[in-house]
Amino acid sequence: MHAHLDRRSFVKGTGALAALAAAGAGGASATALFAAGAPPACAAADSGTERVVWNHCAINCPGRCALKVYVRDDEIVRVDTYAADTDDLDDIQPRACLRGRSYRAWVYHPDRINYPLKRAAGTRRGEGKYERISWDEAIATIAENYRSVIKNYGPEAVYLNYCTGNYGVTARPWSRLLNAIGGGHLSFYGNYSLAQLMWITPYIFGSSVSAGSTLNVAEDAGLVLVFGSSPVETRQGGAVSHHDYVAMRERTKGKIYVIDPRLNDSLLGHSDEWLPINPGTDAALVAGIAYELVNNGWTDEEFLHDYCVGYDEESLPEGAKGQGLSYKDYLLGTGYDKVAKTPEWAAAITGIAAAKIRSLAKEVGTTKPLFVVQGWGSQRRSNGELTGWSICMLPILTGNIGLPGTSNGLREGSYAIALTGLPDGDNSVDAMISVFSMVDAIDRGSSMTEAADGVVGVERLPYDIKFVVNWAGNCITNQNSDINWVHDVMADEDKCQFVLGSDILMTDSLKYSDIILPDLFRLEQTSLIGTGGDGAYMIAGSEPYAPKFERKSAYDAATLIARALGKEQEFTEGRTQEEWLRHLYGLSREKDPSLPGYDTAMQQGVYTRKNPKKKTVVMEAFRSDPAANPLKTPSGKIEIYSEKLAAHIAMHTFAPDDKVTPIPTYVPEWHGVETTTKENPLALSGFHYRGRLHSSWGAVEQLKLLNPQELWINPADAQPRGICQGDTVRVTNQFGAMELLAKVTPRTVPGTVCTPQGAWHDANMAGDRVDKGGCINTLTTHRPSPFAKGNPQHTNICQVTKV
Repeated sequence: MHAHLDRRSFVKGTGALAALAAAGAGGASATALFAAGAPPACAAADSGTERVVWNHCAINCPGRCALKVYVRDDEIVRVDTYAADTDDLDDIQPRACLRGRSYRAWVYHPDRINYPLKRAAGTRRGEGKYERISWDEAIATIAENYRSVIKNYGPEAVYLNYCTGNYGVTARPWSRLLNAIGGGHLSFYGNYSLAQLMWITPYIFGSSVSAGSTLNVAEDAGLVLVFGSSPVETRQGGAVSHHDYVAMRERTKGKIYVIDPRLNDSLLGHSDEWLPINPGTDAALVAGIAYELVNNGWTDEEFLHDYCVGYDEESLPEGAKGQGLSYKDYLLGTGYDKVAKTPEWAAAITGIAAAKIRSLAKEVGTTKPLFVVQGWGSQRRSNGELTGWSICMLPILTGNIGLPGTSNGLREGSYAIALTGLPDGDNSVDAMISVFSMVDAIDRGSSMTEAADGVVGVERLPYDIKFVVNWAGNCITNQNSDINWVHDVMADEDKCQFVLGSDILMTDSLKYSDIILPDLFRLEQTSLIGTGGDGAYMIAGSEPYAPKFERKSAYDAATLIARALGKEQEFTEGRTQEEWLRHLYGLSREKDPSLPGYDTAMQQGVYTRKNPKKKTVVMEAFRSDPAANPLKTPSGKIEIYSEKLAAHIAMHTFAPDDKVTPIPTYVPEWHGVETTTKENPLALSGFHYRGRLHSSWGAVEQLKLLNPQELWINPADAQPRGICQGDTVRVTNQFGAMELLAKVTPRTVPGTVCTPQGAWHDANMAGDRVDKGGCINTLTTHRPSPFAKGNPQHTNICQVTKV
């Protein structure tokens, strides 16, 4: 019989056993040997030769930074990075940020999962109580449940959950596995980062345009407008947005204005002005500016008529004429809501003075070139699709697209090295759901439809989800909305039959697994990855040591499952993970012969490549000759009014307060600055934090100490509540409650509180459910955005009280 242990006792115990195995008979505790910053005993003895192994970061950050791993006696003794002795901003240096340099503390975390686990008998999902089992028992249990689900429901009831914790050429074998062993699985579209913008962009610019110009194009701009973006926080390391933004702000000839509810860290350099705006109101600000552009003759009428559809009555499609449906009608109050979008109208919503909106409009309308860029925070809201579209209207209205020094209003683009990844194989399941709808599909999947729920490929899902694979991701609860509701669904075993989890630490989401498989970090495996920003680079990673304890790579774990189900050959095609890596890299070199040979790449670790164009201006060919280079929209032009979207609206079901339109309009959020209540008088917004990447690194104690989880609150809101710096406060709304420290600061607008997203949820789910970890998703709604069915995790209202 297995002894029952609670989660922390078990994993700490196994960590202690691991430490003893490494140290010999010394009897040291796990913390003494493996806690962050404490070197293994064998390393302290200096008994072996130190060697250097290159590898890379693999978390959901495009930096994919180089890690220079120093190894002695099969233990990591320190982690450095790639750097060259030059201050040349054009030199491509994929340096790791402090998070990346703290990998050793993460790898040797005392809560590292070392063995297969199964949920202890008599416990519910979410309790986090597990017992150690063998790999044979784990694989047999997985195979048994998989066969049962396939027999009773089919592959439509099998789902691979979204994950962001492991990237690389061969990093993601699970879709391939599910396609090989059972013919497919229910898949998803969109992601948690930019679902709304991903959905709406093809209606504006067509399917071939997904980003803007590279950031170095802004060096030639006269004015740079940044909406809701902080590259030095969200993408700290590598030679991507952080480096590119800093280089741009040092070199640009123009002013930089940052529009954000929070004075973010990117503003602390050269940026000329912070325009503090009420969250969720960017589209109202754009409309107020656009009103001034139209009335003062600052629009580029020739561009709007030659390159665009729907600006005014003249440029509307024939079927939309005579109904006041143009964007100009919306601005002037002659269409849609019959309200003129004057600066005074916008000021009341955004919190930015009408005079400031007028002066900003003049600069936007008269400064050439204009470079407009948006982060993804502005669109991660209930009105996100229309907000993202609206921001793009400023370069469209002024004709600042496709020319030197301009962009199209989307997030910055990149010049990157693209490598061929592990093929998924054929998926026989046509149905897809929004990535944000996974728990809905467990709770009520068979009632979810195309018209109401955004199901793609079929009119209605045939089954609820019954089998979930959750690997290298924390998106069941921690990074998902309304954690309390999600917990209730996931804990109900009558809904989902089986959850397979695989990870490196016991995350909050992993506690809902029935079987847990111990995974490897990407830096513990041979790997390749390509990325880029203004310049491109590839990092080749070698294995620093053989897998320890009973940990296995995802590929090797998937191979065992395939073998148990009689499909090993179909899955592996006779190749090991490294043989696949060599094969796929060979395919990459066929497409890109300038890449170094496999062995050379592995030896040198880091390969860099400068952009031959130096700067990449988005939509340059379209601007040069729109007839020869049409966009992939129905009209071949930029669509300000979309007939295709109007048809979509007519065929789908929306809630009354969604207020969807086929042009970019401002719509108040469901839970926002215009919809606060007596019980919840403050808006609540999240932001990305330098101490974590989403929830990754969220358990590393040094980073938590240096980057405490805090609620940013303006002094005007703190004083009447008796809240001072460092006080513990409770944040509540209709979805839940959390407690964290107060940061009293004028760096957030009055009436809005902000907190970093990604903190690890820590609540007694059998008790009061008050989250002591400060996880914002305790307080977020699980209602999806109207078009993309994406996550609106910045659309919140709340009350704050001193504990």
